[in-house]
Parts: sequence; C-alpha cells; structure tokens
Amino acid sequence: MKKIGLIALAASFIGGAAAIGAYKLLERPSDNFTLADRQKTMFASNVAGVSSAGAPDFVQAASAVSPAVVHIKTTYEAKSGNSRGGGMEDMFEQFFGFGGGMQRVPRQPQAASGSGVILTPDGYIVTNNHVVDKADKIEVILSNRRKVTARVIGKDSNTDLALIKVDASDLPYVKMGNSDNVQVGEWVLAVGFPLDLQTTVTAGIVSAKARNIGILNRESGTMTEEEYDEYRRTGKKPSRTNSSIEAFIQTDAAINPGNSGGALVNANGELVGINAAIASQSGRNEGYGFAIPVNLAKKILEDFKKYGSVKRGYIGVNFVALDADVADELKIKENTGLYVSDVSPNGAAAAAGIKQGDIIKKVEGIAIYDSPDLQERIGRMSPGDKVALTVLKADGSTKNINVTLKGESSVAIAKADNNKSTGVSIGKLGASFAPATAAQKTKYGVKNGVVVTDVVSGQLFDYWGVKKGLIITKVNGVDVNSAADIEKALPTSRDGRTTIAGVSDEGSFTFSFNGN
Repeated sequence: MKKIGLIALAASFIGGAAAIGAYKLLERPSDNFTLADRQKTMFASNVAGVSSAGAPDFVQAASAVSPAVVHIKTTYEAKSGNSRGGGMEDMFEQFFGFGGGMQRVPRQPQAASGSGVILTPDGYIVTNNHVVDKADKIEVILSNRRKVTARVIGKDSNTDLALIKVDASDLPYVKMGNSDNVQVGEWVLAVGFPLDLQTTVTAGIVSAKARNIGILNRESGTMTEEEYDEYRRTGKKPSRTNSSIEAFIQTDAAINPGNSGGALVNANGELVGINAAIASQSGRNEGYGFAIPVNLAKKILEDFKKYGSVKRGYIGVNFVALDADVADELKIKENTGLYVSDVSPNGAAAAAGIKQGDIIKKVEGIAIYDSPDLQERIGRMSPGDKVALTVLKADGSTKNINVTLKGESSVAIAKADNNKSTGVSIGKLGASFAPATAAQKTKYGVKNGVVVTDVVSGQLFDYWGVKKGLIITKVNGVDVNSAADIEKALPTSRDGRTTIAGVSDEGSFTFSFNGN
C-alpha cells in the first residue's frame, strides 16, 4: 500500500512538473519559436478526438473558435490621389466586376472591415492581404469588445495573406489543422463578421479543392498618384509582377463581404482555411465561397514572421494543363499532367534536366491534373528546398527527378531578352502561350491559333493591353499554332517592326510595334 502511494506521489510530481514546464515554455519570448512550434506546444495536451470529418454537431467547434475570430476595421485617410477605395473594396470591385479600367478619381475618406483569426495568445493574427492592404489604420475588435490597434508584420498579394500583430496577452486562439486531410463532402464552418454583423457561424461542406478562380492575378483597375503621373508621361501602364498562387478550398458555407480573413474550420474546430473570396453575380453569397488552405498559409506566415516578406521557391517552367483537346492539338497521347512549354535557362528545372515537351505527372508522389496541384505544393517551399517530381519525358520514359528550387532572380522565362537585329524574341513579348483547342478555334471561326495563357507585368504585351485568353493567329503574316511557331516568326519582321494579328471576344485585332 505504501509502495502504491509512493508511485502515485511520483506520478503527481512528474505531471505537475510537466505542466509547469509547458507553462514556462509559453512564457519564454515568442520570437524564438515558429508559429507552428508554438501551436504544437499549446495544443500538446489535446487528446485526438473524432476524425477530421467529425460528427454533424458543431456546438463545441463553434464555441471553441468564435472567441478567437476577430473583427478588423481599417481606415484610409482622405488624400488627393487616384486610388479608388481601400484594399478590400478594390478586391471586391475586381471580383464582382464593378467599375473597371484604369481611372483617376478623387479619393475620399474610406472605411472597410473584415475578419481575422488569432493564432497565438500574444496577438499574432492571420487575415487577408486585401483586408489590410494600403490601410492607414488597422483596428482589431476582440471577442470581449475591446479595441486594439494592429501593425502589419507582412503581407502578400500573390496569396492574399497577411499577418498582423496586436499588443495583448492571454488571448483565445485557434488550432491550425491540416488542409491536406480535408475531403470533398466534409462538414466545415465559416466564422467571421459578414456585412458588419457580430460573430457569425455558418455551416456547409467542402465542395471542391485546388480551385483556381483567377481573382489574384486580375489588375486592380486603379492607379496610385505616382503611377498615374508615370502613365500620363509615358503611356505605359504600371508594372505589377504576377506570381499568384490559387488552390482554394471551395465551400457552400455562407460567406459574404466581411468574412474575408475569417476562419474555415473542420468539425473538430481546427483551422483548415482562411476565407478569401466568393463567386457571385449579386455581391452576396450564392453558395460558392473560397478559402486559402492553411498548409499554404503556414509557410507564408512563417516567412512574414522571420523576414517580413515571402521567400518563394521556383521551379522555372511555364506549363499548360493537359486535357483531351490540348493533347489532340499537341499530338500526344497523354491528357493528364502539366505540359512544359518553356524552361528557364537558369532555373531549377533546367538544372535538373527537365526540358520543353516534358510532362510533369506527379509532385511528391501525388498525381497532378491542373496548375494548382503543383503551384500550391511549391508555394509551401523555399529556395533551396527539394521537390520530387515524376516526369514523362518526350521519349516516352518516366523519370523521378529531384528539383532544388531557386529564388525569384533565377526566373527568366518570360523576361529573357535574346533579341535579334531583325526583330524581337518571344521572351520580350512577356507572355506564355498554349495551342488553341479545337473548341476555341470553332468558337472564333479560325483554323489556327495560339492562346495567350499569361501576361507578365511591365513587358510588351502588358503595355499593349494584351489579355489572357486572346488568340494569336498570325505573327508577321505567318500562321502560328504553337509557341515555337511564334518564336520562329518573330525574327522575320522588317525594319524592326513586328505585326501580330488574332481574335478575342471583342473581335479581330492587329497591332504593330517597333521591336528595337
């Protein structure tokens, strides 16, 4: 009996020491730990519960998460200038199609609001970039109605994520989950402050994963005063680099303006996404909401905390997602994977032996069907990280290739300038291309053509207002069906002028420019 008592006493002592140790660990300066490490420590005592799908009873999840989702209010001081509205307003104008075009309008005092999710008890909060971008003042309203001022730690328009910080302690916080484990059909909750209402919880299911809706690479439709002055002087639009990553979790949980930056959680109350956008023609919820996967957010947020900006790794390829139509045009049998259309000569892919015409079939052993499948995985990595790719080579062999990612300075596919004296290179156009599908050629009534799949800000096509989706049929009078055809036709221009013709939704077009 005495022995049992001693064992119990020892167990109590060890348990108490562990609890004190964990408490003391949390008291240590937060800057010495990553957000993920701190989360592991804070939730170390949690016992695994039901599966990620959970049971259709959301009371516990809602009560655990709601206190840690905050209301963010931003203000934009009155200025003479040409920006219209603030970050979030501009984002919704882009998405719903209000306004449009580059305009110079007086800027009025603005106020906007969104949501955020507390990740640590000392006040690190994740939200959307478009909620806080360009704000002169950011106020956070906590669950106890207390109002505190926040400062931006880092923000990134390419993922629409931002990390802000408030000076507070003992705040409620949300556990970050694993978005890779999220399944289509799984129950989820959206928590935020829609339409300036107080904390609101809505339920739905995951409708799809890895959605690319094209919202992050749209032009903002406005110019700053400095950009407008430059535009008026030179006639050139402002240069805006596009390296956007879209691999949204789609849900039918009700999401409205004001939910941006709020939490998408599973039935266990774990954060699986940051609500970012809706697809709607009315400007209100129509059952199509989109959230940024938390596994992508983890990497971006850690970069914010360490560097104040994102350190992104690049493979160094341009590609087009394969389907039956594209495969037919390329005269290949494969209709799944990413067809490599260009390889940066100094990039990571070139160093690993990937060539134009190769097809990327898997990343880290997971099959690839569309661009988000690859981009979201790479978006979690940094320069110097290795990524395992399964590549179908042009000779029919399949190879497993480890690619060591490089930094942004190595990416030169669309920016390379190898001009010949008689014309321009395809690189100077500042765009990537894919063969037009049979359906596209039928739609526009053309027999041949190449689709513009991306446009690089600050390059020739951007200056000329060329948009994604436009079909080029002739370059210097020569019919084109591929990027290689364009490259061959460009040097044939005379007197330094290049003529490009094609079709778009607005009709036929032809434009000419001096390539020197």
